[in-house]
Amino acid sequence: MFCGWHLLVAKLRPANIDAAPTGQARGLKAHGSVEEVARIVAQIRQRWPKVRILLRADSGFARDALMAWCENNDVDFLFGLAKNARLNAEIETELAAAQEQSQRTGRPARRFKDFTWRTLKSWNRERRVVAKAEWTQGEANPRFVVTSLTREEHEARHLYEKIYCARGEMENRIKECQLDLYADRTSAHTMRANQLRLWFASMAYVLICALRRIGLAHTQFAKASCGTIRLKLLKIGALVRTSVRRIKLAMPSAFPYQAEYRAAHAALTAAATA
Repeated sequence: MFCGWHLLVAKLRPANIDAAPTGQARGLKAHGSVEEVARIVAQIRQRWPKVRILLRADSGFARDALMAWCENNDVDFLFGLAKNARLNAEIETELAAAQEQSQRTGRPARRFKDFTWRTLKSWNRERRVVAKAEWTQGEANPRFVVTSLTREEHEARHLYEKIYCARGEMENRIKECQLDLYADRTSAHTMRANQLRLWFASMAYVLICALRRIGLAHTQFAKASCGTIRLKLLKIGALVRTSVRRIKLAMPSAFPYQAEYRAAHAALTAAATA
């Protein structure tokens, strides 16, 4: 779970359980997402008691218990919602209009619909659903989200395109952890060992994120990925000389990022002594 670039929690779970809160998934082993969210929200509010919190997630977390907890604890939510026949039937008119426009213009077309909806069994109340009725590449591409955000605050298209789709930026942070810092290397025999590996990668992310935020704020690496920082700024060829009393590191004078390296050292030193 991320808030912007800040990693809040990294928890490994088996692939054969549902993301739903404890005891709420029908026919599936459940996972305590409510407990995790409650713990994190409590920590945030202890520091910033008046901050408004919006929880965004994919359809795996669109569970009644998690949404009900958010509603009861003044936390807004915006979750993907898995499509089904009933939801698709709600947007037949909009989907037909998008198809007609796409076939006429030769370009993808989309319409949006805002309505209240409830599952047949699993939800305890109706909730606001926003649908994207899209026709692209010659076929329908409907998508749905469920939210606590009101129509007065965010109309349907803005809610989906600007607020929900911004969740994709979190996927970039996950990729940084997995691809740049090897958080996906969880091949140990036990869950505990794999969780420890995930925490090592997560701590590496936190450290590099702090370096990026504090030490590299006014350099060309201010918005660089962890992989770029690791390969260009940290992975440096050096000559190591070891004697009885000391170890000397001789870094190359042709290193192209000397200015950024010095700037990061100065900024981190200043922050440490502030």
